[in-house]
Amino acid sequence: MFDGRSILITGGTGSFGHKYVETLLAKYKPKRLIIYSRDELKQFEMQQKFNAPCMRYFIGDVRDKERLNRAMQGVDFVIHAAAMKQVPAAEYNPTECIRTNIDGAENVINAAIDNDVKKVIALSTDKAANPVNLYGATKLASDKLFVAANNIVGEGTSRFSVVRYGNVVGSRGSVVPFFNKLIAENSDHIPVTHKDMTRFWITLQQGVDFVLKNFERMLGGEIFVPKIPSIRITDLAKAMAPNIPIKYVGIRPGEKLHEMMCPGDMSLHTFEFDDHFVIAPAIKFFHRSNNFTSNALNEQGQRVESGFEYVSDTNEHFLSIEEIKQFNEEAK
Repeated sequence: MFDGRSILITGGTGSFGHKYVETLLAKYKPKRLIIYSRDELKQFEMQQKFNAPCMRYFIGDVRDKERLNRAMQGVDFVIHAAAMKQVPAAEYNPTECIRTNIDGAENVINAAIDNDVKKVIALSTDKAANPVNLYGATKLASDKLFVAANNIVGEGTSRFSVVRYGNVVGSRGSVVPFFNKLIAENSDHIPVTHKDMTRFWITLQQGVDFVLKNFERMLGGEIFVPKIPSIRITDLAKAMAPNIPIKYVGIRPGEKLHEMMCPGDMSLHTFEFDDHFVIAPAIKFFHRSNNFTSNALNEQGQRVESGFEYVSDTNEHFLSIEEIKQFNEEAK
């Protein structure tokens, strides 16, 4: 579905953008593949790696609605990956986080509607489910904006959906590169925030493939959640540095002990499919049915039990230390 199409990715110089472009160029023949981001150095470095004739590089911020509107002219599909993501940074700089993650989301939606973009998928986070930190709260607000955008557009052609998943192995700023840095520096300990902490675990390639598949599945208004394994952070430290002692340093500002992707309060709107969940809109759509028991690929799902939650510590699938080693190796 991407052959001959124009695709734009906001925040495209990040870890996701690199893997997304690599995958798209390997599997499809897009007409244009537009990287929209605000860092000229990262764009310059990315151009050295990806210089296919279809590549376009736009300097711009999602806070700048006029620049977004210009960049989306003639675009068919948008992936909204731009965000302020670091939890402690968001706690200490709340206004900046709101301007990027909420105001920026609104700008993306309006630019997409004004340019008749066919499909938009926004990347969310497990921290948006029952949020306790500002980053999660802004991403929850962003999710709500993208869901409601399907009503705003009315009978227009644009459709908006959300993809929510957990920690990405090896992504920039994540724990794996941090642990690797400490190992390389011969650190005398590996800092772990809490002995019981758990996280959902997904590779960058799995995240990209899930997003690409959901462009085919989406009806508009869904939040897609993949079924992925969990890990214990202590097991991750043991897998990466078995001979270095662990030191517990305390939970950072705004950090959860366990992460959630499907809240129990949304169980009446949650549907289970073979390899993923769909959280349907709680609001009523005026131009079409709210029935999400099947998708555009005619895959069939069923409503989960009342009170169902998808949480990292009660997940049925946990990776062992050996499996974590293998998982991390495959993610390189």
